[in-house]
Amino acid sequence: MLPLHRADALPKPSPSASPSPSLRRVQVQWALYLSLALLWFPSGAVASTLNCHKTCICASNIVSCSKMNLTTVPTGLPLYTAVLDLSYNDISRLRAEWTTVKLTKLHNLLLSHNGLHFLSSEAFVYVKHLRYLDLSSNDLRQLDEFIFEPLGQLEVLLLYNNRISQIDRSAFQGLHSLQKLYLSQNMISRFPLELVKDKTRLEKLSLMDISSNRIKVPPIEELQVLPAWIKNGLYFHNNPLICDCSLYSLLAHWHIRRLNSALDFKDEYSCYLPGSQKSRVGVFDLNRDYMNCSTFYEADEEAWLEQTLVLRCDTKHRDLSKTWVMPGDVVVTEGFNQTAKVLPDGSLQIGPVKSEDSGTYTCYAVSEALNETLYVLLKVHNFTENGNGEALNTAYTTLVGCLTSVVLVLIYLYLTPCRCFCCPKKNHEDSIHSSMLSAAPSHEDLINNTDPRHVAFIDPKELGQGLNGKVNPNDGEGDQGEIDEEGGLLGKGRRKKSVAESISSVFSDTPIVV
Repeated sequence: MLPLHRADALPKPSPSASPSPSLRRVQVQWALYLSLALLWFPSGAVASTLNCHKTCICASNIVSCSKMNLTTVPTGLPLYTAVLDLSYNDISRLRAEWTTVKLTKLHNLLLSHNGLHFLSSEAFVYVKHLRYLDLSSNDLRQLDEFIFEPLGQLEVLLLYNNRISQIDRSAFQGLHSLQKLYLSQNMISRFPLELVKDKTRLEKLSLMDISSNRIKVPPIEELQVLPAWIKNGLYFHNNPLICDCSLYSLLAHWHIRRLNSALDFKDEYSCYLPGSQKSRVGVFDLNRDYMNCSTFYEADEEAWLEQTLVLRCDTKHRDLSKTWVMPGDVVVTEGFNQTAKVLPDGSLQIGPVKSEDSGTYTCYAVSEALNETLYVLLKVHNFTENGNGEALNTAYTTLVGCLTSVVLVLIYLYLTPCRCFCCPKKNHEDSIHSSMLSAAPSHEDLINNTDPRHVAFIDPKELGQGLNGKVNPNDGEGDQGEIDEEGGLLGKGRRKKSVAESISSVFSDTPIVV
């Protein structure tokens, strides 16, 4: 067993001995690091990483400074702050220096009910990661250009219940992630169409509330062509709209499609009738009681032969998987059909169109949480688009031909030469053909009460070879009259049967009246 040594038996360092070079080097390095840290971080920032502000309440990464009668934003906020609530205070101006450090973890900033009337153009430079910004119920009057440009990750922006009357067209530029924008209960008179219109819209914006403002005439034609997923979240009720049948058709279409913007606030869409009375009525009553607007019906798709047609699957929600079913329950798949194919945006392209393409097309749109079914009725005309004009020209030509024929018939009936009773009296030896044309008695004969008409028989010799292509078999000797038993002629006025048959073949057994 090894012997134990007492503590006082251990060798002690000499009082005059100096620290080793390695220990001195470590001390110098630590002193240098501490100096750099003090130079890099302000004293308030160092303290803010450890303690919550004395006028606020902290719960984990939430800092609540609400209802503290603050006139400025507290300094020295913790760097871990994710939610900062400054509502219900008296902060009237939000300057660029309201925070001197970058709050990279801050994603919710609440500044409602502050009487805020000024926003610096650099107010959001140090909080670029905001996703939710509440500036509602303040005294803001205008939104300057590029005011929100640093907030590229912002998803929800609340600006309702202010006094905003002017919005620069570039005020919301840079908000590539914005999904919901609330501008209701302001003094806006111009519809901010650039926020939803194609090529200038905010790509992810699915809800824009501009209700309860001063908009009188919305851009109806532009709103009609917007995708359904935008119209579904476009609210503009409780505005002093001017009554118009096009306004009724727009909202009636939205209601038939069951879009939320028209379905949820149907009774709050009102307008003022034109005229001196300025009566306020419901927009959905314009087809019955007031302006007698035509009741809206969903129109069918129409196409012509050999045309290329695109059917849209205009769903109320975005990013849905879409499948088309053709008439006859034929599912459109890639490569199955040369005339129909599904485009990248979910639309169905048909071309060239054929007459058998008529029918009902069904679009099934589904996602993990949503599903929607749309029906599109297609009517194909049995001619090409240019052929429609040719058919019209043909009908016009036919009509002109018919009218010309009627005119010629009238000319023939009323402008022909006068009848025979108004012509000079002809000799009794006129041809048999003249007798046939004038069967009625003359005016002179009617006065004398005499009927000059009598039956004329044609002498077989006069017929010659003109027996309707037949040769008289009784020529020659058969021309003599028959002799009775006493040797006399039986009748000079009697005609032979063969001659009568010949005459009947020519004149169809009709007596000739002369």
